[in-house]
Amino acid sequence: MSLVFSMAAFALAASITPGPVNIVALGSGAQFGFRASLRHVAGATLGFVLLLVLIGLGLHELLRQWPVLTQGIRLFGVAFLLYMAWKLASDDGRLNTQGQARAPSAWYGALMQWLNPKAWLACVAGMGAFAADGEARLVWLFAAVYLVICYLSIACWAYAGSFLRHYLGNPARMRLFNRSMAALLAASAAYLLL
Repeated sequence: MSLVFSMAAFALAASITPGPVNIVALGSGAQFGFRASLRHVAGATLGFVLLLVLIGLGLHELLRQWPVLTQGIRLFGVAFLLYMAWKLASDDGRLNTQGQARAPSAWYGALMQWLNPKAWLACVAGMGAFAADGEARLVWLFAAVYLVICYLSIACWAYAGSFLRHYLGNPARMRLFNRSMAALLAASAAYLLL
């Protein structure tokens, strides 16, 4: 039981801390509400768990042999973060009440995880700590634990955003919030370039 507890503690520490996926969940919750944001939460969770399983089953060896792939993922991730920051910064701040805009999709959440260097680091570090030899039973156990923890963690960010929705009722406050989230995403992207 202590192995599962250790896995859960690692998953919680890696999943609940701020990062691009959680920032988007927070912004989505604020703009579109909790229920609409659950597609992003589910997609980001499933995308992460798929990445985790593939890393555990040997994808990290391919990346070690082909470092240009790692560099490409990092640069594409930075470009994607900057694109998301630009979209947030240019938003007009009106809450979605007539259904004009849409919350991030499940595919968007999954893609974000695959382009998120924090997710890659968490997968490599976690599998290195709990299933370094690639033993399938441990890989799948860790993935099952991570599935629950990751979903709940990202959902907490979306819920926090939906809670803030009540305070961000006017477009000026929402624009300020969106631009603050955009600045955080741009800072994340800049950090990755260092």
